Amino acid sequence: MKTNEERLEELLTFLSGLSHIHSEEIPNIPLYMDQVTTFMDEHLKDSRRRQEDKVLTKTMINNYAKNNLLPPPEKKKYSKNHMLMLIFIYYFKSLLSFNDIEEIFRPITRRHFSGEASGLKLEDIYNEVFTLEEEQMAHLKEDIRQKYEKASRTFSNYPVEGEDLEYLRLFSLICELSFDVYLKKQMIEMIADDLRANQPEEVGRKKKL
Repeated sequence: MKTNEERLEELLTFLSGLSHIHSEEIPNIPLYMDQVTTFMDEHLKDSRRRQEDKVLTKTMINNYAKNNLLPPPEKKKYSKNHMLMLIFIYYFKSLLSFNDIEEIFRPITRRHFSGEASGLKLEDIYNEVFTLEEEQMAHLKEDIRQKYEKASRTFSNYPVEGEDLEYLRLFSLICELSFDVYLKKQMIEMIADDLRANQPEEVGRKKKL
């Protein structure tokens, strides 16, 4: 059985191996759906939970378009901006509802997807956001180490030892990580609700139709 120390090292190694898709890796030519799914599966394969899992499928893409998360393709082809939006959706979808993602994406899609209404392109936004990755990854690793150290001190005053104590401390770490995710999810949902409540009246009327 693995020790908690070994599990911690595995988590940190996993995080060290993760990286986002750089915008220059995305083709500048429109892609058919099969090309889109192949590209995403290849470039995000390290983030899959199981080897057989699919990062993106045709059904997923159709659902994103149906739920207004993704602008429709042009002549069945997806642009680089479509690809950038799909990457954002990939990271959001495991945490938020489609309605919340749509609300958060609405200003981005309206102002920057076509690149005509603003001098700021979607690719610029993507690159700017992901400049935070390296610094945030370092903070995340340190946070996990701190949570691990605190969890390793739990249940010291109880009559448990051996594998039972090891698991209870692992459970403490899992609870700490879960509570952190729960609170951050709550905050993002609050922001989405605030955006929804303060959107222009004409947008709200269109939403009801």
